[in-house]
This record gives sequence, structure tokens and C-alpha cells, in this order.
Amino acid sequence: MLTGKTLLITGGTGSFGNTFVPMTLAKYNPKKIIILSRDEMKQWEMAKKYSNDARVRFFIGDVRDRDRLYRALDGVDYVVHAAATKIVPTAEYNPFECVKTNINGAMNLIDACIDKKVKRVVALSTDKASSPINLYGATKLASDKLFVAGNAYSGEHGTRFSVVRYGNVMGSRGSVIPFFMSVKNTGVLPITDPRMTRFMISLEQGVELVWHAFEDMVGGEIYVKKIPSMKVTDLARVVAPEARQDVVGIRPGEKLHEQMIGAEDAYYTYEYDEHYKILPAINGWCDSAERIKEGRKVPESFVYSSDNNPEWMTDTQLQDWIDANIEKIGNI
Repeated sequence: MLTGKTLLITGGTGSFGNTFVPMTLAKYNPKKIIILSRDEMKQWEMAKKYSNDARVRFFIGDVRDRDRLYRALDGVDYVVHAAATKIVPTAEYNPFECVKTNINGAMNLIDACIDKKVKRVVALSTDKASSPINLYGATKLASDKLFVAGNAYSGEHGTRFSVVRYGNVMGSRGSVIPFFMSVKNTGVLPITDPRMTRFMISLEQGVELVWHAFEDMVGGEIYVKKIPSMKVTDLARVVAPEARQDVVGIRPGEKLHEQMIGAEDAYYTYEYDEHYKILPAINGWCDSAERIKEGRKVPESFVYSSDNNPEWMTDTQLQDWIDANIEKIGNI
């Protein structure tokens, strides 16, 4: 589907973009991948990796800037929306800025993609958008709703919008594994709560979920990858077995367990071999056979949470992943 096409990724200099670009170039050989972001230094660093690849282009811009999006999307076939203000405390202390990027930016992108006749758009969501308790999660829930409803706005233009949702990305900037590795030599690892659990997904799995969404989407679906859970205390023990674990308490806006599908969404959720799909409640789309395909409806009380997950990551599996990605983690 993506072979020979022009793609644009917003926030493309982040952890996801740095994995999506090389994987997509290798698998699909697109005509062009445009990296849109507002950080010129990150673009300069990333551009050095692709100095001999004419397929990769860089475009300074911000999803808050509607006019710039219209210019950037000229001739684009597919869009991945990865730009977001996503650090929970940052969003709590700078709420207006979070709303401008995560909600206003989503609206700008939806309008621009429709008007520029982009074929398909996949927006990255987060576990925090399911039953949100912090501003970041609330803005991403709003963003998800906007992208789902965008399919009704596109009309004869035919632009399709869908969302992918996943939890803690192992090794991404700001995540717990590189943080623990950066402080393990102190002999003490701060643990917010010994009961805390998190979903575990690699960036590569996140990229593959986006690819699947592009192939499968009719419009309005939220794709949730089936991934294992792990207790934070077990994660800390694997990273630094000799370190003392110091319980410091849950931070404002932080959940004890991650949730990616709440009971309220269960009525519209279908299960597949490697993922779940939340179908849109609006316009009768949840009953669309074209969207359901071979899916199996989940029980009405179904909740997909990191503490009730049937699949758990073992110490050995985590250690193997760290060993295979140690160089990448060190460069974050």
C-alpha cells in the first residue's frame, strides 16, 4: 500500500519517527517520507542519517500552524500523526499549551488532510486516553474523538482517519527503562508504588500496528495491540538487581495500572488474533461488517488493563530485549 507513495509524519523526529522511517523505507520503498517537526536541532541530527537518501525530506513546522500544514501536505498520500505534548507533569502545569497542540493541532491536521485529499491518516493515541485522569489523557481522548469523527467530515474527499493506541513504549524517550538505567549506578531506584503495572510494547511493534491500520482501516477504528504486562518492581529488578527500591509515591495524574480499553468501550470492541479494535459508536459504524471483518465481540464487562492482562513479560524476555537494544537505549 505504501510502496511508491508520499508519506508525512508529524512529530517525526521523536522516538516513533526514528523507528518508523527506517523500517518503512526498508519494507515499502515509498516515494518520499516527509518529517514535519518544530525542533530544528533534532531535524539536523536526523537528517545526517539520511544525507544520501533522497526519499527522506524535512519540513520545519508545527501542527498548531494551520497554514504550514496545508503547505506541508501538498501531494501527500498518507499521514502518521505522532506530534503531541505528552509529558504528564508538563501538561498539568502548562494546560493551555497542551490543548493547543493535542486538540487544536488535531483539528488543524484533520481539516488540512481533508482539503488536500490525503488518502489515509493514522493518529497515535495512548493508554492515558482510556478513562483519563490527567490533562494529557483528556486531550488525547478528545483528539481520538476528533479523528474518528473526521471520517464524517471528509465526505466526497474520501480521506479516512483511524487511531492506534498502545502503552509504555520500551526504551522511548522519557520511559522508565532508560530512566532506571541512567540512575542504577546510584544504587537506588525510585518506585512510585510496588503494585504498579505497565503494558510493554517495542517501538517496532508500534510501527507494525500503524502499518496494519493503514492496510485494514475503513475509517474511525481505534486499534489496540495485544501486548504483555510487567510489574514495575520486576522491571526495576531486571535493570538493576543490586539496587535498592525506594517507594516515593504516585505522581499527580499517574495511574496505578494502565488501561487501554474501558468497560464503556467494550460494547463496541472486537477481538482479533493480535489486537483489539474499538469501532466508532457514531453513525452506526459499530455495526459495519466491513469494519468488523472476522472480529469476535468481547464480553460487555471487558476491560483491557495492565493488571488483568492474561499475558505477562518474563524477566528473561525483558533482559533479552535490553541486551538487543542496549546501544539504542544509550543514545536516547
